[in-house]
Amino acid sequence: MSIIPKTVHPDLQKERYNASFDVEEFAMWWHGGEEKLKFKRFLESYVLDDLDENAFRFQNLSHEDIYNSAVNDFIRLATKLRELQEKLKPGGTDIWPAYHSEPEVWGAIPAGNMFSVHLEMVVDCIRQQGTDEQFQKFGVPSQKLQIGGAYAQTELGHGTFVRGLETRADFDRDTDEFVLNTPTITAYKWWPGGLGHSANYCIVAANLYIDNEPKGLAMFMVPLRDMETHMPLPGIDVGDIGKRMGFAGVNNGFLGLKDVRIPRTNMLMRHSQVHRDGTFVQSPVPVLTYFTMVFVRCLIVRNMSTLLSIAATIATRYSAVRRQSPINPNDPEPQIIDHVTQQKKLFPEIANSIAYKLATTEVKKLYGQTSEDIKRGEFGRLPEMHALSCILKVLCTTASMTGIETLRLACGGHGYLVSSNMSNLYADAAASCTYEGENTVLLLQVGRFLMKSYPRAMAGKELVPTVAYLSEAIKHRTIEKWTGSWQDIIKALQISAANKISIAYENLTARRKAGQTEGEAANNTGIELTQAAELHGICFVVSTFFEEVKGPNSEKRSPALNKVLEDLLELFLVSTALKYMHEILRVIELSDDNLRSLQERLENVLKFVRLNAVAICDGFDYHDKTLKSTLGCYDGNVYERIFEEAKRSPLNKKPVPEVIHTHLKPFMKSNL
Repeated sequence: MSIIPKTVHPDLQKERYNASFDVEEFAMWWHGGEEKLKFKRFLESYVLDDLDENAFRFQNLSHEDIYNSAVNDFIRLATKLRELQEKLKPGGTDIWPAYHSEPEVWGAIPAGNMFSVHLEMVVDCIRQQGTDEQFQKFGVPSQKLQIGGAYAQTELGHGTFVRGLETRADFDRDTDEFVLNTPTITAYKWWPGGLGHSANYCIVAANLYIDNEPKGLAMFMVPLRDMETHMPLPGIDVGDIGKRMGFAGVNNGFLGLKDVRIPRTNMLMRHSQVHRDGTFVQSPVPVLTYFTMVFVRCLIVRNMSTLLSIAATIATRYSAVRRQSPINPNDPEPQIIDHVTQQKKLFPEIANSIAYKLATTEVKKLYGQTSEDIKRGEFGRLPEMHALSCILKVLCTTASMTGIETLRLACGGHGYLVSSNMSNLYADAAASCTYEGENTVLLLQVGRFLMKSYPRAMAGKELVPTVAYLSEAIKHRTIEKWTGSWQDIIKALQISAANKISIAYENLTARRKAGQTEGEAANNTGIELTQAAELHGICFVVSTFFEEVKGPNSEKRSPALNKVLEDLLELFLVSTALKYMHEILRVIELSDDNLRSLQERLENVLKFVRLNAVAICDGFDYHDKTLKSTLGCYDGNVYERIFEEAKRSPLNKKPVPEVIHTHLKPFMKSNL
């Protein structure tokens, strides 16, 4: 019998009662409108309400059993979504497979989704890189999950440096086939989600050779397993890479290829082609091969900002219930959320999660525009889209990883419990810093984009929108009179970014003139390039946040909600300015009073956010089974949940574990 009360903890009730805004209005804003919020809640109830509580205890299982449970969880979810699709919109795809790994259903697949890469990345890659005929042959069955795929680019010895990939595909003119090989152990494909045992097909990124002449990277649809027996096909060496820090059930795999033959028409040929006679037609823009990565990075930013808001919800609710350390000696123990140092841990992470969610919305719009441009044969915005997806992926994954750890620490010792779910959130966020582009390498790629943009700005040429601020920042390299307004802070960050880009460009140029090769100069300028890229990305995030809060969208919201969002914007901008103050002071003269004012503003806005912190997290509207946390449930009955979870531990099934009798007692009774 459960010891968890049916009532809500009085401290949480008090927080909700004292909120200054309508939580429902916040939730509608956060989820994109009343209809979207209504459907989200319906879907969560449909998928999660009858879910077995034991599903969340996958950490107690072996690696094999975790995978088995993850398969069962996925089948349950997919079946429900398919049924709902046929019930509401027969023949459509907007529920299944569209919602297979949306945040609304995360609680249904707690160990991870081994087909998320397939349904998000493989299908999109076939659509973007394959011809219409190839999409009908491979893409449509993939959408229906009649084919289970993986996306194999990274190798054991090569990751972000794609040109260094060793896997090769040689065209055999006699048979009209490609012959694929991973010639060394470092050429083995490594890490793809679902590759281990789930996938029966794989998109393999390999260097194309015709008559032993390299033609560059290409994508190939490679069958891995027999469609009936699921046994690996001849020449295929495939399996699971073992336990990871997170994503326990995703079935990340390895793949070796030895003289594996596939038809020529299995090369994805929308942009580049190999004809029957061996003629090679180069893609008009070789980077189109990597456009699927851009899409995936947009998803990563969305997912990581969501993880951060989940962690913020858990830590904020816990902090409202936990009482400790009187502020005045004779006072009762306060809610720890009343400690300013605790507020400094919690509230900036709430603001960060909102900032990156808003940035995600903007980058998705740009991705859609770029996709339409590509269909029309226009490729001008590809470099901008690539750079933006790279920098947001870096900033958001780093902010989420460090933010979740800060929030875990804010939960004290209880945050160390696996049942808090903080460790799982942290592990997933930490993994995101290296997959689909290691963050430092991505920063360097953005740095190269900025090195091309800077001379255009200096020459007064037109710039793409996300670097357009450079023209103004170069003309006005300082702020004549600092008022500390939000516009001042944004402008200060833009001028700081322009200054950092200028320094990197000047040093890169000087090193070239000194005789260093292009590569040597770029390597030796690497630190400045990464710093410039980071500041550039921050400028996009702060501008996007400001535009949402103070732009036309504000007219659709109530004054009370606008005030809450303004408080969060103030917190984000002031925190960001203080974080990058060492860069701002290089270009703008600020007095000690100016700096003290920013510190005072930080302390004041924490008080304003304190009033609404629990209600803001309620506005994120996460189902308890999405939170999966003993510390973060809506009812706030933390201690009862912690205790009940401890009692459920497999180690407590017997009052005396067998090993005590078989090993420990004999040892203690011995005279050794």
